[in-house]
Amino acid sequence: MTAISPRMKDAQDAGVHIRILATTDLHMTLTGFDYYADKPDPSIGMTRTATAIRNARRQAEGALTLLFDNGDSLQGTPIGDWAVERDGPHPMMQAFQALEYDAIGLGNHDFGFGLDVLERVLDQAPCPVICSNLTHVDDQQPWLRSAVLTRSNARGTALRIGVLSVLPPQTTMWEAHHLKDKVIAEDALTAARRTAETLRAQGCDLVVALAHSGLEQSASQPGLENAVIPLAEIEGIDAIVAGHTHLTLPGAGHHGLDNVDTENGLVHGTPVVMAGSAGSYLGVIDLHMTKTPEGRWQITDHRCNLVATADEVEDTNLSEIFKPAHLATRKMMAEPVSQTKQSLHSYFSFCAPDRGLALVAAAQAAGLRPFLHGTAFADLPLLSAVSPYKFGGRAGPRNYTDVPVGEICLRHVADLHVFSNELRAVEITGAQLRDWLEMSAGVLNQIQPDAEAELVDSRRAGHNFDVVFGVTYQIDLSNPARFDSTGTLSDPAARRIRNLCFDGQAVGDDQRFVVALNNYRTSGGGHFPFVAQAETIPLPSKDIREILRDYLSDRLPADPLDQAPYPFSLTPLNGAHTILRTGGGALKYLPELSRYSPELLGPDAEGFERIRLSL
Repeated sequence: MTAISPRMKDAQDAGVHIRILATTDLHMTLTGFDYYADKPDPSIGMTRTATAIRNARRQAEGALTLLFDNGDSLQGTPIGDWAVERDGPHPMMQAFQALEYDAIGLGNHDFGFGLDVLERVLDQAPCPVICSNLTHVDDQQPWLRSAVLTRSNARGTALRIGVLSVLPPQTTMWEAHHLKDKVIAEDALTAARRTAETLRAQGCDLVVALAHSGLEQSASQPGLENAVIPLAEIEGIDAIVAGHTHLTLPGAGHHGLDNVDTENGLVHGTPVVMAGSAGSYLGVIDLHMTKTPEGRWQITDHRCNLVATADEVEDTNLSEIFKPAHLATRKMMAEPVSQTKQSLHSYFSFCAPDRGLALVAAAQAAGLRPFLHGTAFADLPLLSAVSPYKFGGRAGPRNYTDVPVGEICLRHVADLHVFSNELRAVEITGAQLRDWLEMSAGVLNQIQPDAEAELVDSRRAGHNFDVVFGVTYQIDLSNPARFDSTGTLSDPAARRIRNLCFDGQAVGDDQRFVVALNNYRTSGGGHFPFVAQAETIPLPSKDIREILRDYLSDRLPADPLDQAPYPFSLTPLNGAHTILRTGGGALKYLPELSRYSPELLGPDAEGFERIRLSL
C-alpha cells in the first residue's frame, strides 16, 4: 500500500484529506477460487480486496474515507448464478455491508438476470445504488439518479460529497431481452453533465463520477460506450472511478490516447482510477482540499494509486460470510453431465482449431433446428457463430478454458460458455457474412514479413473473434483490417477473408443463410452492424448453457455441424512470424501448433507464455 504523500500529510492541518477507495468489475469473484478449474486462484477475489480496503483505511490516518463500487458486481462467475436462484441474503450485498461501502454504481452486466432479479438483490443494498443515465419507463427503478453523502473526518470537518454513476447506453441493446420497452438509456455524457450541475446546485463540495466506462475515444460525441476521456472534461466532476474494459489506471494499456497521463492516473488533469477486474486491484485516489477565501472547498493536491490484491491475505471475516455460498457452488458445479474423449481448451483459439468452440457451435445449431422446421427458413443452410469467452487478455494468463479428457461436470459447461446468453437466429446474405468475418478478423494484427507483431491486437476484445461454423475460409493477415473496433469501414480496399466457401463452393453475395448465435451479438454487442441489421428469426427464450448441457447429455440429437471441417485457417505468409501470448497451460498442447513450427520464448512480465509462430 502506498502511504499518503508527505506533501499531503504536512498540509492536513490546513485542509481536509479525502481518500476514495474503489472496486470495479468484481463479477461475483468473491473468493480467490476458480470454480471452472475447481482450484484456488490467489490473484483474484474480494476476500483479498477486503484486506486491502481495511489497510487503506487504517493508513489514511484520520482522513475522510469513502468506498465505492463501480458496477458489474453481480454476474460473471458460477457463484453469481447460484446466488440469484436462492432466497435469502445475497453474498455480494453482505460483503458491501460488512465493508461499509458508501455507494454502488451499476454496470451493464448487473442487468444480465433481468429487472425483477436486480430489484430483489438491490433491496438488500446497505448503501445508495446509483445509475444516472438509465430510467425505468414508469420511473420506478430500484436505483437512484445520484446521491449526496455528508461525511466527516476525524476532526469533525464535514463535507457534502455528490455521487453520480453512468454506464454504456448500449446496455439496453445488449440486454434487450430483459430491458426492451422497460428501460430508457440516455447518453452518458449528457446525463453526467446534468447530474453534476444538479449536485453542485445542491451544495456539494466534491463530486465523484462512478463511470462504468473505459478510455477509448477522446472526442465527445453522443452514444459513446467508453466515455471517460470526454467525461473528465466536464466542469464540476472532481474525480472519476472508471471500469468496464478491465484495464488498469494508473497503468499501461491506454496507448496513443490524448490527454491521458497513464503514470499518474490523470485524464484532462482529473484524477481517475480503473481497478482491473475480479478483485485484482483496489483503486485509491487521495485528494487534499482547502477552502478558498470565498469559503468554497477546492482540490489543491491529488494522487492516484492501485493496490494489487494478490499481495494481500484473505479477509477471514469475509471468507466466513461467503463460506455457505462457496461450498454450495462447488457442490453444484461438480454435478456430472457427460464425458469427453478429447481435451477442450481455448489456448489457441485465434490460430488453431478450438474443439470447445466447435462443441458450442454444434449445440447452438441443434437447439435451433427444431424451431426452423415448417418455416420459410427450413431449407436455408444453417451456420453457427461462436467466439472465445476465456482468451487471456485483460483477465490475465489464467483466463482460459481447459476441460481435460474424462468426465464433464457442470463447471465445465460454464467454462465453455461463461455468460448467461440466450440463443438467437438471423438470416443473412453472403455479403453480410463476408463483412461479419472481416470484422471478426480485425481482432488480429496485420503481419509484415520484416516485423514480428503479436498475433492478437490487445486494443480489441477477444470475444469479438467470431468463428462461423458451417463455412470454410482463410484469414490473410498481410492486409490491414477492413473495419475498426466500432464497426466503421476503415479501409475499403482491405480484404482479409479469402476463399469463403459453403459445401465446397464459393459463397455468393446474394446467397442466404440462417445463423445461430447469441443475443449479445444480435443486439449490437461488439459493434457488428451487419449482424444487427440482419433479419431476426423469432425464437422462444432459451439459455445457451442449458442448450449445451442438453446437447452433452444427449437430450438433443447430434448435429451435422459436429462433422463439419473447422472453419478458418491463417493464410501462409512466407518468411512471416508472429507472437502468440497464451496461458501456461498451453504448453501441454503444443503439438496442436505443429503447422506453425512453434518456438517457445518464455513467459512475459504478466505471466503469459510467448510462442513464436511461423506463418
